[in-house]
Order: sequence, then structure tokens, then C-alpha cells
Amino acid sequence: MAVVGGRRRGQRSGRHDDGLIALAVTIIVVTGTLFDDHDPGHPDALNVWGWLLILLACAALLVRSRFPVTVALLALASCCVYYPVFAVDGPLMVTFAVGLYTVAARGHLTVAVLMAVGTMLAVGYGEAGAEYRNVDDATMFLLAGWLVAVISIGAVQRNRLAYLHEVEQRAAVAERGRVEESRRQASEERLRIARELHDALGHNISLINVQASAALHRFDEDPAQARAALDAVKKASGSALRELRATLGMLRQVDEAAPAILSPSLDRVDELAAQARSTGLAVTVEVTGAARELPAEVDRAAYRIIQEALTNVARHANAGTAHVTIGYEREDVRVTVDDDGRGGVPVPGNGLRGMDERARALGGELAVGSRREGGLRVTVRLPTGAGR
Repeated sequence: MAVVGGRRRGQRSGRHDDGLIALAVTIIVVTGTLFDDHDPGHPDALNVWGWLLILLACAALLVRSRFPVTVALLALASCCVYYPVFAVDGPLMVTFAVGLYTVAARGHLTVAVLMAVGTMLAVGYGEAGAEYRNVDDATMFLLAGWLVAVISIGAVQRNRLAYLHEVEQRAAVAERGRVEESRRQASEERLRIARELHDALGHNISLINVQASAALHRFDEDPAQARAALDAVKKASGSALRELRATLGMLRQVDEAAPAILSPSLDRVDELAAQARSTGLAVTVEVTGAARELPAEVDRAAYRIIQEALTNVARHANAGTAHVTIGYEREDVRVTVDDDGRGGVPVPGNGLRGMDERARALGGELAVGSRREGGLRVTVRLPTGAGR
């Protein structure tokens, strides 16, 4: 709609300019003709047909932008009829000059050159057959130079308009690119926020659900175990609130302390293991290779993947044990989570999808499959950039 509106405004502006130019040329031609026709009563004075021819050539300029070649040919024909027939010279040639300029400015350069050459040939032929010369050699050269100058100015204007149009097109393409990039970044940011909230809340809420169920079952039979389960619920809910506060604070960039303290990191894997153990799952953690500081995004992704994997084990695997291995390799960090549950092909969900997206976003890869010993194995490789 903006393009159509801009085109319509451009068309209205062009018609307005054509009207102003046609009016200015009409004033020049009529005034010049009246000045040359100083004796209206003379037999050679300009008659009504001459004035109609002048007005026709001037009025044609009103549509010069829409029909540049037609208007130029009409102005040329008017001049070819006017000057041999009427004794009053007058500046009618100005109409042809404007028409010729418009043809060149509209990109019809070959047509403009042919018109100029035809004009010179016609003038030369007319002078050659005349008893008395009306156009001397100097005037012929002046006319030729005048026509060349008109065509040149039109061609320069054409190139200028083409350059401005190209600049506008490039600016429009760049603006569309900026809008699309902003949309893409906004979409990626929404996806990142969704992953962070899912990982921050899903793990702790799952633990709360498991512990709350255990407390309900043991409330009458074993009050001590129920109390322990409720204590675990309290800790898990507190951890969930801290995770949520830290995540929202990081996204809003208004809480500088919480993200630094609670930032997801492999240094906190023992906390994940302790939370999983509170549900009755026996979790062990093993580190291979020389532990080193990882890029923040890699460290966070590895932590979140372990968190999600342990959550899935506790909720779906019906497992008794889980083993987490963190391997520091030369160019990568490799994380493996094994369990002794029922195994089989896992049902794709937001958790698996989120782990895969995190890995691929960093140039890594995720693999999920059954173990020969039974249970399920989740393996992720994340490049760290070291050694490259």
C-alpha cells in the first residue's frame, strides 16, 4: 500500500510539474511570437491557424511525461509546418526542445538522436532549396549544438534519476533486511526465554511433584519420611523460585547479583545430583579429562542438558540409578547421562527438543538411544573452541 501510495503521489507530482512547464513554455512562446508579430495588420501577420498550431504544440506538453515520444513528434511536426508557412518566426522551437529533452530523460536516447538528426537534415534540405537562406552556417552550427546540448542534459537527468532510484531501492532492501533481522532476533530471543523458563522450572517442579506424592503416601505410615519429603519439597520450591528470579532478572537486566550467583554452570552439577537423590534416584557424577573454564554459553547449555536429562530419568524412566559423565576433551566437552530404566525409544517432547536446540545452536550434537546393558543413554558433544 505504501508503494502504491508513493507511486500515486509521484504521478500527481509529475502531472503538476508538466502543467507548470507547459504554462511557462506557453508564456514564452506566445510572448515571443507577439514580440515578433509587431504589425498585426500586415499581410504576413500570424493568423488564427498559426495561433492554433502554437497552442496545440504548447498544450501537448501537458502529457509529455506519459507520452514523451508522441509529444516530441507532435512538437517537431508543428515546427515543420509553422516555420515554412508563417512569416512570423517566434520561439515555437522551444516546444520541440522540451519534448526532445523529455524523450532523452525518459531513456529513449536513440529516438532522441534520430529526431535531432532528422531535424538537422530537414533544415538543411529546406535551406538548400530556398531562394534566400533564412538560416546561415553559424546558425546551423548553433542549432546543432543546441540539439546536442538538450539531448545531453536529458541523458544526464536520466542517469541521475536512475541512480537515485537505485539508492532508494537499496535503502528499501536494507530496511526490509533490518526488519527481518529484528524479527528473527526477536523469535530467537523468545525461544531462548522459553527454554530458560522450561529448564529453570521444569526440573524443580518435577521434584516437587515426586516428593509431594511420596509425602502423601507416607504421611500416616511413616511421618518421618513424609517430613523429609516435605522438606525436599520446600528446598525444591525455594530453588525453583531462585531460578525463576535469576532468569527473569537476567532477561530484564535489573538484578545484577542473582544471575552471577545462580548462573547455570557445571560447577553446580553436584546440586542437581543431590536434588535427584532426594527422589530416591541413586545419582553418581564422574569427571574425565582436565577440567577447565568453559565459554559461558557452553557451560550453561551443558548444565541445562544434564538438568533436563535427570528430570526425564526421575519422571519417565522408572530407573533406580543414573550416572553422569562430564568429559573434557581437547576441542569439546562431552556429557553423558546413563540410567538403568526401561529404555526404549523416548517420546519426543519439549525437553528433548530443547536439549537438541541447545546443542545445535552451539554447533554441537545430541544423541539419545538405548543401552545394551538396559536403560537409556543421552550424549551431547559441545565444541568449546579450545585448540582451534
